[in-house]
Amino acid sequence: MNRRAPLRALATLALGALPWVAMAQAFPTKPVKIIVGFPAGGPLDAHARLLADELGKRLGQPVVIDYKAGAGGTVGAEFVAKSEADGHTLLMANTGTMVINPAVYTKLSYQTLKDFAPVARTAQQPLALVVNPSVPANSVAELVKLAKSKPGQLNYGSAGNGGISHLVPEMFKQATGTFIVHIPYRGSAPAFTDLMAGQVQLMAESVPQAAQYVKAGKLRALAVTSRERSAALPDTPTLIESGLKGFDVVGFYGVLAPAGTPRPVLEKLSGAFKAVLETPDIRTRMVSQGADPAFLDHEAFRGFLAAEMPRWAAAVKASGTKLD
Repeated sequence: MNRRAPLRALATLALGALPWVAMAQAFPTKPVKIIVGFPAGGPLDAHARLLADELGKRLGQPVVIDYKAGAGGTVGAEFVAKSEADGHTLLMANTGTMVINPAVYTKLSYQTLKDFAPVARTAQQPLALVVNPSVPANSVAELVKLAKSKPGQLNYGSAGNGGISHLVPEMFKQATGTFIVHIPYRGSAPAFTDLMAGQVQLMAESVPQAAQYVKAGKLRALAVTSRERSAALPDTPTLIESGLKGFDVVGFYGVLAPAGTPRPVLEKLSGAFKAVLETPDIRTRMVSQGADPAFLDHEAFRGFLAAEMPRWAAAVKASGTKLD
């Protein structure tokens, strides 16, 4: 009898797991919807669309993109957090939505690690530190020396308060002990316009946006923020190469499901994204969009988010940025 008890317990566990296994085998039973929390036509939308068709082939159901734009991606995130946790509604998110917004917004309707089940990190996107050609600095060391000789006299532009193009320069200032004034804009386009006109002296922006101006000779790139050099700017050193030890800061794209999504469904989705990101054509097209394929499965992505959140929270605190 004593020997039979463990066997009965194992049988009970196996029977309890059957519905979950069956759910994963059947999933998906209808089209999968990927929510983008920003307007159509932006970089996150382009990334989602790049993956959607191939993902649909892997899952055996259409994958459709839907837009819930507003409040820096928070509207879309809230929609997904409140959706049914069956894997059929996913969020395509970025650094701002998942790890910056929780530190910036005083009243946020979701908690990243409580209200979501990470599915897969899909890409990373380094930034480039660029200056107006009139700035007498051809390297990071020279820029730091210039900034220290003129505290508060250099300005940097950003796409807006609390965004990655605001916080990365704040991290740079902390790392170098410099005082450079932040000038926020409503989007990167007007910020670049004023940078090229000399109204601000420097910016940190995504490599694909910055590279086009650098290659046209309108801006000078001093460094990229990733650990490795960017294929789009191969002659530009990293900040680590430039003397800022450990300065490895990149944006990311990733997919999340509502909390409570069954683990077998998460594993099936994660495996499908892995297969998509291993497709040579997808990888080539992703790089052309300025994002580096950087897959993490659902468990590793959760660990990545947990590590990134306090890092960005510290940058937000140092910047003094808070939004209602």
